[in-house]
Amino acid sequence: MSGRPEILFPLFSELTELDGVGPKMAANFAHMGVEKPRDLLFTLPQSGVDRALKASVRDVVLPDVVTVEVEIGMHVPPRQKGRPYHVHVRDAELEFRLVFFHARGDYLQKQLPTGQRRIVSGKVEMFDGMAQMVHPDHMVPVAEAAKIPAFEPIYPLTQGVTQRVIFKAAQSALQRAPKLDEWIDPSQKAKANWPDWADAVAAAHRPERLGDIAATHPARERLAYDEMFAHQLTLSLARSTMRAKPGVVTMGTGDLQDKVLGALPYSPTGAQTRAIAEIAGDMAAPVKMNRLLQGDVGAGKTLVAFMALLIAIEAGGQGVMMAPTEILARQHHESLVPLAEDAGVVLEILTGRDKGADRARKLQALASGKIDILVGTHAVFQKDVDYQDLRIAVVDEQHRFGVNQRSELGSKGRAVDMLVMTATPIPRSLSLAQYGDMDISVLDEKPPGRKPITTATVSTARLDEVVGKLKGAIAEGRQAYWVCPLVEESEVSDKIAAEARFKHLRAALGEGVVGLVHGQMPPAEKDAAMAKFVAGETCVLVATTVIEVGVNVPNATIMVIERAEGFGLAQLHQLRGRVGRGEGASTCLLLFQDPLSETAKRRLAIMRETEDGFRISEVDLEMRGAGDVIGTAQSGLPRFRIADLERQTSLMAVAQSDARKLMHDDPGLTSPRGQAARVLLWLMEEDKAIRLISVG
Repeated sequence: MSGRPEILFPLFSELTELDGVGPKMAANFAHMGVEKPRDLLFTLPQSGVDRALKASVRDVVLPDVVTVEVEIGMHVPPRQKGRPYHVHVRDAELEFRLVFFHARGDYLQKQLPTGQRRIVSGKVEMFDGMAQMVHPDHMVPVAEAAKIPAFEPIYPLTQGVTQRVIFKAAQSALQRAPKLDEWIDPSQKAKANWPDWADAVAAAHRPERLGDIAATHPARERLAYDEMFAHQLTLSLARSTMRAKPGVVTMGTGDLQDKVLGALPYSPTGAQTRAIAEIAGDMAAPVKMNRLLQGDVGAGKTLVAFMALLIAIEAGGQGVMMAPTEILARQHHESLVPLAEDAGVVLEILTGRDKGADRARKLQALASGKIDILVGTHAVFQKDVDYQDLRIAVVDEQHRFGVNQRSELGSKGRAVDMLVMTATPIPRSLSLAQYGDMDISVLDEKPPGRKPITTATVSTARLDEVVGKLKGAIAEGRQAYWVCPLVEESEVSDKIAAEARFKHLRAALGEGVVGLVHGQMPPAEKDAAMAKFVAGETCVLVATTVIEVGVNVPNATIMVIERAEGFGLAQLHQLRGRVGRGEGASTCLLLFQDPLSETAKRRLAIMRETEDGFRISEVDLEMRGAGDVIGTAQSGLPRFRIADLERQTSLMAVAQSDARKLMHDDPGLTSPRGQAARVLLWLMEEDKAIRLISVG
């Protein structure tokens, strides 16, 4: 697989080789991300205009685009500068006029000679009781009627590129589209009734009616599938490359697990038991585990992760758990201490704070195998940190790690099994697109004893009432979070908003009752304020969103989110998950400011209706689109030109199972279909996959 297959050369040549594209126009096209003929083939029309010939403008409900044969009448040049030039015309039944601004009279006299017949096409509207067509899109002699397409595709444009230019260039790019061997599974292609690749591209650029532009049209659906399939092939290649490295067989005895389960006041949920079994199966296999543990806030991921760590220890190895921040690492450590005591294993924490003799002592204990489980920030993977026998790495909050960081972690010298935990429920289509190289376990049941959270929406106008209620709750010994609004992306203004609310609540509730945490504070102050709240010394914690991940205060039963309409659904759901962790019944108040947009109304309504994070994430995806849900910058999400992750969820699932099956049957992609799939990877510029194949 040395280089790009020759059959694709015409699609990867200069854009200037296409009709009507000079260097300047090519520079304009580049603003649309179109740099070669291939890019233009994958830039599809987004709508279309019916230009079929009509007998008369009278047959059409105005305003609309009309194509009609007319007899040219009188020319009326403007009386003064800046006024329009009019040409009177008459179709079979109606007289109307063509209107031109900044017109050159001699040019129009030549194009539209009085007394001759022409076909004109353009938007007709009424003006002063007279129908008029301003700047017709087409004006041709009757003999050249065929030059006007009966249905004209409308492309997305950028400055300096007109419909006429892009249409001509796209038709020219189509002439370069080669016939390619089929990479789609024949039964899938037949079942979905998809055309061959070249026919699909041609049909997508030459629609004959509006229905041909729909995403569900077989030609378009096939092209969307090609993108998804190429992406899933890349992920499958990454997965099989990973699996090709020999793993370590880690078989648990169950002794330590039984101790912990026996000490629990409740039984694990069915979902937890299933996830633990899936993980144990992966660890016992001679290939490296690469599994995502996905569970909503409070679904009990910690217990599952701890069981995975225990399997490693039962087999004579060690485990590590890594969190993105110091505060979270400390929380994980605290939540694991009681479980470690039940199991009788040695648990230690290592963060950037450990210095000097203390750090040296921990490293020595780790290297000699005296520490069973290490919890920490990325400090646990620094150069001088050596393990005696590391078997499993549990990584919290995958979001901070893309595919590349995943492989770095795994390269700590051994084939360490990887378990990644995320508390962000991700809709299935997105988790396939983002984590298609991983196997996924989902915790979709709430453990027993988690009480439902009452969610209510309250207008900011009733703020004083809310503060009054809060005062009563504090008197009963309850604790509350008060989340301040996000101000225009600026941390400074976030800080001002948080400080103002802090002062207001302190005045209303009394000194020493209210704490404050915001992004501008030094980490030590932030930790101190959090610690006071955790210890119950302060009853209300005013915060910007720094509290959204991980913090666990069982006594906090009230969550007030100010200007909730400004937050995304996923964020609201994460924040709400900070309460409802203890015995007491919990409440989440969403304060909003009128008037609310339709989107904001729908968002707040879904928060009231359900606590199911997966349901919320599906709605979030529908409302915001894929890039926003995961945050495009670090999303690891593919940039598709045709496929639509929100609306073509099921296609992505088919693409994944098909890609995995092809890799299983033909790991070297050497069969005829495998060879065709290689061409697809080149066509879709999946360079990473191409490197993996050529190495393999």
